[in-house]
Amino acid sequence: MTRKLLILAAAGGSAALLLGALGFQYLGGLPPCDLCIWQRWPHLAAVVLGGAALTLRGRALPLLGAVAALTTSGFGLYHTGVERGWWQGPSTCTSAPVGGLTPDQLMEQIMSAPLVRCDEVPWELLGLSMASWNAIAALGLALVWLAAARATR
Repeated sequence: MTRKLLILAAAGGSAALLLGALGFQYLGGLPPCDLCIWQRWPHLAAVVLGGAALTLRGRALPLLGAVAALTTSGFGLYHTGVERGWWQGPSTCTSAPVGGLTPDQLMEQIMSAPLVRCDEVPWELLGLSMASWNAIAALGLALVWLAAARATR
C-alpha cells in the first residue's frame, strides 16, 4: 500500500470513530462521560495530522499520528478499567462514597455530580464497551500510521 493510502486509511479510521461517537451521542441519545471526551481529542488530532501528512513529506507526521492513535487507545484502555472496576476513575465522573457526610454535604455532592458516569457501560457489543472497542480500533490505526511512516521515502 502506498503512503498516501495508508495515511488516508489511518486518518479516515479516526474520522469514522469520531463520527461514530458523535452519532451515538446525538442520534443514539448516549451522552459522553469525561473519559469518552478524552478519547475524542486524539482522534481529532489524527485527522488533522492526516491532512497535513498528505501534503508534507517526512516521517514526523505519520509518527505523530501513531502517537495520537496510541494515546486514544490508552485512554480507552484506562476507561475500560474504570468501567470494569479494575481501578478508580477520575472523581469527576465516578461515584464517590457517601459515608460520613452530613445531609447538606450529601445533597451538595448529588447536585454537583456529573450527569454521565465513567464507571457505567451505556452500550456494549460482544461484551465490550465503546471504550474497549475504541482501544482496540485505535491500536490498529496506530499500526497503520506506523506503516505509513515506514512507507515514507
